[in-house]
Amino acid sequence: MSDIAHEIDLNEQERLRIQAKSALFAPPPATLADGRRDLVGLSREELIAELAEIGEKPFRAKQLWHWIYHQGATDFERMSSIAKPLQAKLAERFVVGRPATTTEQTSSDDTRKFLFRFRDGQEAETVYIPDRREDRGAVCISSQVGCTLSCTFCHTGTQKLVRNLGAAEIVGQFMAARDSYDEWPSPKGDTPRLLSTIVLMGMGEPLYNYDNVAKAMKIIMDGEGIALSRRRITLSTSGVVPMMDRCGDELGVNLAISLHAVTNELRDQIVPLNRKYPIEELIAACQRYPAASNSRRLTFEYIMLRGINDSEADARELVRLIRGLPAKVNLIPFNPWPGSDFKPSTKEQLAKFSKIVMDAGFASPIRMPRGRDILAACGQLRTESQRARRAEAETV
Repeated sequence: MSDIAHEIDLNEQERLRIQAKSALFAPPPATLADGRRDLVGLSREELIAELAEIGEKPFRAKQLWHWIYHQGATDFERMSSIAKPLQAKLAERFVVGRPATTTEQTSSDDTRKFLFRFRDGQEAETVYIPDRREDRGAVCISSQVGCTLSCTFCHTGTQKLVRNLGAAEIVGQFMAARDSYDEWPSPKGDTPRLLSTIVLMGMGEPLYNYDNVAKAMKIIMDGEGIALSRRRITLSTSGVVPMMDRCGDELGVNLAISLHAVTNELRDQIVPLNRKYPIEELIAACQRYPAASNSRRLTFEYIMLRGINDSEADARELVRLIRGLPAKVNLIPFNPWPGSDFKPSTKEQLAKFSKIVMDAGFASPIRMPRGRDILAACGQLRTESQRARRAEAETV
């Protein structure tokens, strides 16, 4: 067996192992206590099958898809192209769900953070980050309740993984955010979108919940519904190498790599996943990523930690690592959170680091923190509601 064939075989074995482990954290069924099924999160084929079971033809699935994902309707009675008897029949068997909004906070810089509660009581955070100059913005979506990676600089990583989010719960975050901004029906063509992009950068590692994430993104990219282009979706990973290949082949969305260190010794400490997939394997997977091009560059995310990974030598090694890749580097000042020992890099050191990367030909913007006052900035997401509920109970 050649080296390449051997590597492909090992990757396939590892993918199967990851998916088996993912199944241990599977979301609960998308069914209410009264037995009704949530239609959100079903693929087109599954929707057709559900309707066939109640004697309805496939074209009904197309009608429902339009009402659910283009119009944003949650009430069957609002679906005017469907006759009233069928509306009643659907309402008996199905719902068009949304996660419940536990809290909704708006920062002084207009960033908005949602704490969404799902049917089993679990919660996850979602953030909308408006553009400073134009009427558009990014929705930062969670893929898991908690996180399994334990990156030492990340507040989210201090919350253990509880479970994966289902496709309905992932799509539902975006739909509920659009409810909040009243952006239905889905804008078409050149019509500006306020919620214009998705970044899978919230709670969790998306590639450890790949099947649900992929299903949700395919629904969102469907041209007859929400119709968000794959160019407007970015998936962020800490480097689950075997799943990066699958993501590139099947989804072709933009990829962001949470790098944060340029040596295996340091990355092993602050991004423990590196012990399984070291930097060399990660960069090789980036070189293979099929959606990467000069017009769609890979993004390397780099949290700037004072005195730890922010030296000029680190900047030069970073340039060496990504040389030849169509890439840009987002330099992210560390966002402090309660209990963390890290400090953000100084403005002077940020500027020095950025200049070295830019002089090598890579865009290297310093990302200004957004939503810090409501703990909505990068690395700050963590569901505190359980602690809050416990405190409430103690005061009763």
